[in-house]
Amino acid sequence: MNVKTPVSVAEVTPEEFRTAGHDLIDWIADRRLSVEQRPVRPDVEPGDIAAGLPSHPPDAKVQADAVLRDLEQLVAPGITEVQHPMHFGWFPSNASLSSILGDMASSGLSSLGISWESSPALTEVEEVVVEWLRSLTGLSADWSGVIQDTASTACLVALIAARERATEHSQAGDGLRGFGLPLHVYTTDEAHSSVRKAALLAGFAANDIRVVGVDPSSREMLPDRLAAQIADDLDAGGVPTALVASLGSTGVTAFDPLPAIAEIVKPHGVWIHVDAAMAGSAMLLPEFRHLFDGVESADSLSWNPHKWMGTILDTSLLYLKDPEHLIRVMSTNPSYLRSTSGGEATQYRDWGIPLGRRFRALKLWYQLRIDGPEQIRTRLRRDLANAAWFAQQIEQRPGWDVVAPVRLQTVCTRHTPPGIDGDDEAISQHNLDWVRRLNRSGEAFLSPSMLDGKWIARVSVGVEATERVHLERLLVLMDRYAG
Repeated sequence: MNVKTPVSVAEVTPEEFRTAGHDLIDWIADRRLSVEQRPVRPDVEPGDIAAGLPSHPPDAKVQADAVLRDLEQLVAPGITEVQHPMHFGWFPSNASLSSILGDMASSGLSSLGISWESSPALTEVEEVVVEWLRSLTGLSADWSGVIQDTASTACLVALIAARERATEHSQAGDGLRGFGLPLHVYTTDEAHSSVRKAALLAGFAANDIRVVGVDPSSREMLPDRLAAQIADDLDAGGVPTALVASLGSTGVTAFDPLPAIAEIVKPHGVWIHVDAAMAGSAMLLPEFRHLFDGVESADSLSWNPHKWMGTILDTSLLYLKDPEHLIRVMSTNPSYLRSTSGGEATQYRDWGIPLGRRFRALKLWYQLRIDGPEQIRTRLRRDLANAAWFAQQIEQRPGWDVVAPVRLQTVCTRHTPPGIDGDDEAISQHNLDWVRRLNRSGEAFLSPSMLDGKWIARVSVGVEATERVHLERLLVLMDRYAG
């Protein structure tokens, strides 16, 4: 019988990949070098990018160089340049080039992370790097870590674990319906919107989510209000179940007083989840760890290296005091996943929601080794000094106010033009308008936000490329567009 040589079915050969990859890396490097020459915000409207793309799929093979040209001409013009040194919106969304190398290595290795056996290195490198970061941030050895995609997912995972602890693993029986008692989650209106979303997805009723009052100046949770709310819920037959504390809230970087909070809720068995998504990077700096006092009393803690620290998305750390409880809640062990390695290996599929996972740890492994922790600390300290300087400049300018304490790198400001002093509604609209005008210009980007029902501007300092000169330029632009 004649056996024909099989025809290759590889869509892209290794040599074609090598050529296209070199071209793509050169293009990425050139874009990073020229980022300051582009507008921060693209001049597009909804639907513009899609309108420039073919409405039907390709019917023939397209060469990689043609795809790269389309990436440059059709896609890249629709990017909001969060690596731009004049980007001060939302939060630092840094993507250090060292971590991009790790991301490329992850894709190139193409590991299947469904079990230890499917990729022993994926599991064990993750174990090592989360331990590195535990040590670098000063957390005790009582914590065990895992990489999630975002802090939103980490919060959902934590609240599911809290629910099951409070109900003595009701999911194994009749679920919340069988448990029968209202379960309460406590947080503040300063907490990220993902907290409420996670509570709802974890099965908590909307009416059982308690929004605790905050100090009008610091925006921190008021312990006496928390204690009173828990007492009321207990009297009504409810079960205090979980508390989400913000250590560095999204709006004004408020830090809830964790020691006082823990003293109130711990006697009731409440699960404490700490959301330090952006601010957690400050734990790398020993001189700022006092902001995180009380964190050792928590049950879970999440923070995002993919923000201020500079690891490319999606790299969020979740640390737990009792991972065995989470494993019991999340465990899945069908026959096709049972390992021949025995029971001693970590199975990260049981530490969260997805079964499959990417080799995310390589992003941290590359960044921590190539950049080094001390270089990262130096950059964070630069940002903190620049934010403090910027706040001082704002306070000295006529018509401008800093409207919230500057704890880290976020400066919240409001402008009051002559003639409308005392008209809160007009001042609020004025601040929304000038921020929008500035953002549309493409010269810089800020996030408008609401504080006490009135619009303010948030200046989030922390892009890797941002230096003092860029903040000096921002002051000029703010005067121009607000004036």
